[in-house]
Amino acid sequence: MAEQSTNHILLIEPAEFFSNSETAETNHYQINNSELSKDAILEKALDEFRGFKKTLVSNGIDITTLQGQIGCPDNIFPNWAATYEDRTMHLFSMLAKNRRKEKSKKHISFLEETYQLTTDLSEFEDQAIFLEGTSSMVLDRVNKIAYTGLSPRTNESLARLWGERSGYEIVFFQTESHAGQPIYHTDVIMYIGTDIAGISMDSIRQEDQERVREKLNLSHTILEITQDQIMDFCGNCLEVLDEDNQLILVMSTRAFNSYSDQQKTVLANHFQKIIHSDITHIEEYGGGSARCMMMELF
Repeated sequence: MAEQSTNHILLIEPAEFFSNSETAETNHYQINNSELSKDAILEKALDEFRGFKKTLVSNGIDITTLQGQIGCPDNIFPNWAATYEDRTMHLFSMLAKNRRKEKSKKHISFLEETYQLTTDLSEFEDQAIFLEGTSSMVLDRVNKIAYTGLSPRTNESLARLWGERSGYEIVFFQTESHAGQPIYHTDVIMYIGTDIAGISMDSIRQEDQERVREKLNLSHTILEITQDQIMDFCGNCLEVLDEDNQLILVMSTRAFNSYSDQQKTVLANHFQKIIHSDITHIEEYGGGSARCMMMELF
């Protein structure tokens, strides 16, 4: 049986980091104006990145770090590829042109030392058809189900094609952000662990909520997250394994502080521990959080 989670995580240390103007139209969680210079933002992001990495390593998680490149302000969020237990990998179709540059030959070649590239959806970028990897689709790897909120970065037809090729059932739904628009990435509002799923049902359009709830209930305990908590990235978490194969939930400190004591008690029944790190500037300027920073290496 497939494992839901892995002990090995890839991080990309950014060479540049600032609010990406090419993603601002669809990402309603990033700051677009700042009194800080790009150099000052990068310095703060690097401090947070290194603190995040240290937190993972000190909790027994195996980390591989690659260096980012100039011209890629979102390099810190490596959601352009996914790896699988059978040692294959997929590359995905990214909306922003400067995000497409993240798929560098150097980084792809590094991954190909371990994984066979069997699917590359990059060709769909020329047709303005996008599917942004493990951010567009939150994977239940054990049951081969991909929960998929539709948005300008997540195309229904391309997700169906990926599902047919990969043997995954796709559960589609419509979302709505605090700004009244589709939420750009599914991993903003939900995560799936071995036996528990965190999800903001009130971020899903009402007509889709019960169908998604029923599907999740077949395999997971559901922890409900409010739409207000989504603003603090409570949905952007990832289950990982430590060196003793114990389940750990990774999130940002902002998310941890936003969870109620009751919610933390529920999580404590499913995870050996919750670990978190302060990545405030990464969240504010990138519009993504802890889960977005981690590529799972199976």
